[in-house]
Amino acid sequence: MVSSLPPAAVDPASEGPAFSPLYQQIKTLITRSLQAGEWRPGEMIPSETELAARYKVSQGTVRKAIDALADENLVMRRQGKGTFVATHTEQKIQFRFLRLMADDGDTGNVTRRVIDCRRLRAPADVGRALELKTGDGVVQVRRVMLFRSVPVVLDDIWLPGHLFKGLTAERLSEYRGPMYGLFETEFGVRMIRAEEQLRAVAADPAAAELLNVKAGAPLLSVERLSRTYDDKPVELRRGLYNTEAHYYRNELS
Repeated sequence: MVSSLPPAAVDPASEGPAFSPLYQQIKTLITRSLQAGEWRPGEMIPSETELAARYKVSQGTVRKAIDALADENLVMRRQGKGTFVATHTEQKIQFRFLRLMADDGDTGNVTRRVIDCRRLRAPADVGRALELKTGDGVVQVRRVMLFRSVPVVLDDIWLPGHLFKGLTAERLSEYRGPMYGLFETEFGVRMIRAEEQLRAVAADPAAAELLNVKAGAPLLSVERLSRTYDDKPVELRRGLYNTEAHYYRNELS
């Protein structure tokens, strides 16, 4: 097997290194189709045989590319049915960026209460994080997440205004699924990966009131920058977590 795609299958816009493994090149082409919306979240993608014919490579190469996409939660395999574009409405991944676990192991019923949703010019630090131009608009969402009816997380969420036109507190409150599911289905923005910074802080009076703790109580500050395809930042989330009965869990490999 040659180490690069045959001419008929090469994407002329490809900027990847010529020496990348063949399955990685196929993975890149499939990812670009996902990004372009050729297959929408929740839809089944073509079979391995069809993709092998499309890209003029072996079925084994396509399988390896799809395995890599599945490892990144971009697609989901369903035994006996096929491979589907992953969606944040899937139970398996809808809370995959939420690492807070109850001490007793029971996450219980997670609900949310939207406090505010407004549009404004991006503050300088938010604009830098989201790679916006000076003066660009953003949507700021403030909400509380409740675990078994107890307020545990206070989130300040910043979103590029041009990607989330029409987003209101009412739409956020009425949507029954996870917030990322709303972003995906109604605004066409899918969160692919995220990076976080954690530190310990003391609750200020406003946060203390919303989380029902004393001012000065210890909280975990989690700043998350979520990215979509092409590593483009599309959400800055600053959360304050009450870890009195919860802990932050992460898996390292």
